[in-house]
Formats: sequence, C-alpha cells, structure tokens
Amino acid sequence: MPGKNLSRDEAQQRAGILSVDGYEVHLDVTSALDASAATFRSTTTIRFRSSAPGSATFVDLLAPGVRSITLNGRPLDPATAFDGMRVAVDGLADSNVLVVDADCAYSRTGEGLHRFTDPADGETYLYTHYEPAEARRVFANFEQPDLKAPYVFTVTAPAAWDVYANSAEESVDEQDGAKTWHFLATQPISTYLTAVVAGPYHVARDHWSRELPDGTRLEIPLAATCRKSLAAHLDAEEIFTVTKQGLDFFHDEFDYPYPFGKYDQCFVPEYNIGAMENPGCVTFREEYVFRSRVTAAAYEARANVILHEMAHMWFGDLVTMRWWDDLWLKESFADFMGAFSQQAATGYQSAWVTFANQRKAWAYKQDQYPTTHPITADIRDVEDAKLNFDGITYAKGAAVLKQLVAYAGRDAFFDGARQYFKRHAFGNTVLGDLLEILAVTSGRGEQAMADWSAAWLQTAGVNSLTPQLTVDNDGRISELVVLQDATDEQPTLRTHRVAIGLYDHQADGSLVRTDRVELDVTGARTVVEELAGRPRPALILVNDDDLTYCKIRFDPDSLATVSSSLGEIREPLARALAWSACWNLTRDGLMPARDYLALVLRFAGRESEIGVLQSLHLQALGALSLYVDPAWRATGGQLLAEGALRELRAAAPGSDHQLAWARFLAETATGDEQLQLLEDLLAGRATIDGLEVDQDLRWSFWLALSAEGRATVEQIDAELKRDNTAGGNQKAVQAMAARPTAEAKAAAWSAVADSDELPNALVSAQTAGFSQAGQRELTAPYTPRYFELLEKVWAERSIEIAMRFVGGFFPRLQTDQETLDATDSWLADHREAAPALRRLVLECRDDLARALRAQAADRA
Repeated sequence: MPGKNLSRDEAQQRAGILSVDGYEVHLDVTSALDASAATFRSTTTIRFRSSAPGSATFVDLLAPGVRSITLNGRPLDPATAFDGMRVAVDGLADSNVLVVDADCAYSRTGEGLHRFTDPADGETYLYTHYEPAEARRVFANFEQPDLKAPYVFTVTAPAAWDVYANSAEESVDEQDGAKTWHFLATQPISTYLTAVVAGPYHVARDHWSRELPDGTRLEIPLAATCRKSLAAHLDAEEIFTVTKQGLDFFHDEFDYPYPFGKYDQCFVPEYNIGAMENPGCVTFREEYVFRSRVTAAAYEARANVILHEMAHMWFGDLVTMRWWDDLWLKESFADFMGAFSQQAATGYQSAWVTFANQRKAWAYKQDQYPTTHPITADIRDVEDAKLNFDGITYAKGAAVLKQLVAYAGRDAFFDGARQYFKRHAFGNTVLGDLLEILAVTSGRGEQAMADWSAAWLQTAGVNSLTPQLTVDNDGRISELVVLQDATDEQPTLRTHRVAIGLYDHQADGSLVRTDRVELDVTGARTVVEELAGRPRPALILVNDDDLTYCKIRFDPDSLATVSSSLGEIREPLARALAWSACWNLTRDGLMPARDYLALVLRFAGRESEIGVLQSLHLQALGALSLYVDPAWRATGGQLLAEGALRELRAAAPGSDHQLAWARFLAETATGDEQLQLLEDLLAGRATIDGLEVDQDLRWSFWLALSAEGRATVEQIDAELKRDNTAGGNQKAVQAMAARPTAEAKAAAWSAVADSDELPNALVSAQTAGFSQAGQRELTAPYTPRYFELLEKVWAERSIEIAMRFVGGFFPRLQTDQETLDATDSWLADHREAAPALRRLVLECRDDLARALRAQAADRA
C-alpha cells in the first residue's frame, strides 16, 4: 500500500466511489496527565456509501497500534488490514459502517493532538492541528477535503478540565474522576477542519447577535481561552471587540448567516502557525496573548489574523476547495478579506500600509524563487500541499484579489461572493465555479474573466513597472510611458489596473501628491496620455494606492528624489510603497545594500507607521548580514548600532518607537558602549526615560549579550528561574545556543540533528540560536554535515520538524561560492529526493545566490 503521502490521484479515485454520511469519534485522553503515557484511545465509527459494491478502498490512520477493526459487523485482522498508515477495507456494500478502535500518539510537533505541560504550574494542555492532512493522527478518516461529513465528537478527559470542539456541548457526564463531553453534530466539514482543545484553560465569554432578514435572531456565543498561567495577560475585551466588528462586517457583506453555532477562539502553546480556521473553535498561537508590552503593530497584526480566520468561515469552511490545487480559494480570499475588513470595520487603519510593506514583500520573495508556481498550483500530494501555504498562495493571491476588485468593481466582487456562498454552501469547488459567477456579476463576460484568470491565477512570476518620460524645454512632460517587463523564466506580461501618482515638494519640504491618473497598463509599453503637458514632478510613483501586484521601479530623477527625500513623503501608503521599491531594488542587486542602509539610517527615525519601522529594522538586518560586501560588514554593523542607540535616545519616552528602537539596538549591538548599556539596563544601573525593561525585552538583551560572549550559563539560568515559563524556556534555549563557542554550537546541533525528543518550539529555538551573523567561522564546519543528513531527516521526522531542520540549519550565512557549489552538488546528486525536500533546498540555494549577487553589486 502507498505510504502516508496521500496523492491527488488516490484522493480522486476514492472520491469517485465514496460519499460519507457521518463520523462518530470518541477520544479518551485521561492518560494525558501521565507524562510516561505515549498514547490515547481513539474509537471512530464512519458511515459511508460506495457506488462500487464489492470494491476496496482505504482509510487514513497514523497510529502506533490498532485494537480492532469492524466493517459492516465483520471483524478485520489489524495485523493484515493496518500497515501503520492506512486501514485497508474490501468487500464494500452500498452502505457501510466501519469501526476502528486505535491507540493514537500524543504529539510533540504541533501535528495531530499536541500535548504540552506548562513549566509555570505543571498543568497539561491538549489541542489539535491538522492542516493539510494530520487528522489521521487522531482518528481514522478519509483524509481529503472533498469528502465532507458531519462529525459527532465525544471526549473523555480529566474531570478538572474543560473541552472545546467545533460544536457546542450537548451534555457532560462525570464518573471515576473523569468527565465525558458529548458534542452536537457539526455541519458537513472537511477532516482538516475538525478540532478538539482540552485542558484547564482559562476562559472569557461574551455574546454576539444579529437580527436576520426573516425576523429571526442569530445568537452566537463567544469564548476566548488561554493557559491559566497566561490568564492575567488575556485582553479578552479587545479580542471580542474585533470579533464583533468582524461578524458585523461579514454578515453585512456576505449576506449569509454564520453557520457554525458558536465562536470559540483558543490561544494554544507551541503552535506551528499563526492560527487555524476550525469552524466554531479557531486556534491561535498563544504569542498573541501579549505577556509583555508590544507595539500597536502587534495588536494590528492580531486583529488581522482574527479577521482572516473569520473570513475562512465562509471562504474555506462553508465552501471548501475540492483539492489543494485550489488552496487559493480559501487562503488568498482570507488574506485579502483580513486587510479589507480591518480597514473597513475596525479602529486599525493601517491595514493596507502593512499589506503593501510586509505581506507583499513575502509574495515578491516567494514569486522570484525557481520553485515559484501559479496561484492555482499543481499539487500532486499532501507534501506539496504543506509547502504551498506560502507567500504566493496567501499574499500574492490577496494582492491579485485587490487587483480583481479594481478590475471588476467592489460591488460586483461582493455580489459574486454572495452568490458563490449560496450556490455552493457546504460543498466543494474549483476555480471555474467562482469565475463563472464573477463573469456575470462583473459584466466582464466569460472570456474576459478567463483571460484575467490565465494571466493572474494560472501563470507565475512578478512583473516590474518602470516609468520612462521625456520632458520638453519648459520642463513639461512630452511623453510618459510605463514599461512592463518580466523574467525569461516567467515571461508573462499582464494587464495591470494601476494608479500613477505625481508628487512634488511643498513649502514645508514635504512630498505631496499633486496629480493622479488611473489606467490599464498592458503589454511591454503603455503611453499615459493623460499626463502629457503636466510639469515634470519630483517623483513619479507607479502603482500609487497599491492597486496591482508588481515591483515598482523609478526613473532616474524619481530615484534621486527618493534617495534624498523618502522620509518627506507625507502619505503613509505612498511612503511604504517607496520603501518597498527600494528593498526590492536592493534584493535584485540594483541598489547597493549600503545605500539601502543609508536610507534606513537617514529616514527610519522619521517613519510614523510603527509596522513599517519594524519591517525596516528586519530588512536592514537582512541587508547587513547577507547583502553588503563582507569587507564593509563591520563598518555597516557599527553604523546601524550607533543609529539604533541614537534613535532610542531621541524617541518619545514610553512610545512604541522607543520600544522598537530598543529591540533593534539589541539586534545590532556589538560595540562595547552598546553592550555595556544593555548590561546596565538589565542590572538597573541605567535607565532610559519611559523605557520599561520588561521580561520580553530582558530576553532580547540577554540574547544579544549571549551572542557576543558576555552572558554566562549561570546568568541565563538565573534569568530562566526569574521567568520559568514556556516562553522563558524557549528564550533560554536560544540564548544557550547563541553563545560563541564550539561547545554551544555542537550542543544545539546535536539536540536537533541527533535526537527527535525536542518539541517543535524548542527545535526552532535551537536553530535560531545556532545561526548568528557574527559566528560564521563557528558554524562553517556544519555545512557538510547538513547535506549528509538531509534525506535521513526528511525520511525519519515529521514534515513539520524536517522543514525546520532544512530551513533552520541551511548554511545561509556562509555566503561564499564554496557553499553555493556544495548546494549545487547536493541537488545534482539527489535528483530523486522527495520533491518537497528539493523545493526547500532550491529556495535556500536561491537565497544564497541572490546574496552573492547583491554583495557583488555592493562592492561595485
């Protein structure tokens, strides 16, 4: 039988003969309190029909053991029917009842049923995470999105616990020190959307209601949960405010009542992603419960995630893609709607600025890899699906939808969404199902929508748009042309609906938009006739208002204006677009990295948008560690550290900007003056007016000192005793791995490479500490070991942990030809390696080659 990497062909064959009437799943997790207990009991009854009586099929199950299997009352021998990954069943009837009684494994990797023990109080917590195909770690099922069914969950757990699932509880029984929770049947949903959360979680409750057009009232109970030790930090009122604003907005715009009964939001430990849209029981990474002070950008980001997951209740949960090829039908829409609804319905008004500066940077990076793919991708199996939760599926897809709204019109877009939900509720769809509706609501017609889809959804790559102009003797524009180009590998030129903004200096020195035109850019050369005769502006901004998905370039005079006056652009979105364009020029080797750092040093201190500022800090660190000429790296590092200290002292006391610059100082400090200040702030020997050195900031300082060899093991241990929490433990592990000694690197490497005992969060902490920009000589010897272990790790670890090893230990800081050659050699010698593994290595290889090109440009 095939292995655990379920293929699209297998799923299609199974869906061709099966339909599922329902699941009854009983989980007994009373063993969770026993740390030595590796498994829990899972009993699943599946009622399904077959259109091919007498045929055979399989049920997915990843479990250490199976106690019994019964098909239509006939016992099957687990020794022959179960291979550790699948249950083989044959002799199917028209209607079938399959019962599988299994011992399933608790997870340490965030896949399946994850078990976590809180170091702060010893309490144990469980939660599930399945996407794309990990429900089979918890119960036997048909693990593919198009075999939807209702689920009835029953969970037996320790009596002191609470249990949450997709639907509300129907009853709770208690006996022998345990409680059994009986949950109502769910609506028909896909396996990956089911969820169970169990433990002594702290809970806050609220309620939302809405009168429906038929006069009835929709009542939605709300809950927010977190671990008990985080209860003091759970700002439930703010979470519920955003939740209610989102429910108001989506009911108004989608005209389809929320169909899943209740709305729980559970913040859980050691979570692998930002959040998951399980209907009725959304799970979030608990880092969104802020235990120390964060900037407004963190609250904005959390609100965006809340709204992103809520949009999934319609795009993804109510209507689900048939297979992972159309993952964009949920993720692109949710990413777009997260920003759209945030700007329209909440107090967070920088959503599109953040989207332009941060989310699209992710998309541009992903779309320039040799492994880039169309938004509607070719997903052969679930390993492919796992890797396609990427910047193209999310951020590029969302940017393309923003372009679609400009192309089709806002009203037509939302009218199409409403019809889509009503036509396909609780069903599965493909690309054509949505385009068919939009062709009508937009008035564009089927051919126009097909052409739009072919250009934007079914081809890969990002275009660059560059203004080119001629000016007459009076300084007026004779002709303004927008040039569109593409790469040889991805040559598609698209139709872009864009705005072009003209900006000029005002008396106060600010740069303000003085004119704007909107038009379609088509082909390699588009003349902007409306701007002929206008005075030549100081700055021409192509894609003003960020209507399309493209890389912005500048004409020479505009680039000179940006270089001298970027910080003077008054409009935050336009300024964010200019920053984004400069970063893309740097990554493409068209702007020397030291020039980009000069822009950051000159203008970042004036940046009003805190999210943009924090993005600039990350990009500056990337430019310093990867893109500058290595011979200039020490000088650049010194300039950044001095700039960080200068801006920290100049920032308004107690402001978000002050906190951001304090963090940046911790990330750049290498000189004695800066490191001594960090030590003095930790010890209380120094203060900066308005700056509270809280626990998270303390760990930032300790990480910096540890990497520079100025923190002892005893000091790190003492800080961990001060912060004996899950977050503290992760930071302590990272700080230990960051020490500049051969012993520290060997210990971090061995903890991940030689053992599978670490949970997912600590694997990430070890790899983060291992790779320090100033420790290239210490980590260089691990390059050959890395390549020797790649296939072994991929074969033996879960995909989540394997991905962390591949990305976390790749020698990205060894920016030399020798490392590039070693990567090329591995790729040449391992052409038959798992496609998903090769994809990850190819992307790491591309980052390395890009760094070498950028360094050459910086030297020049």
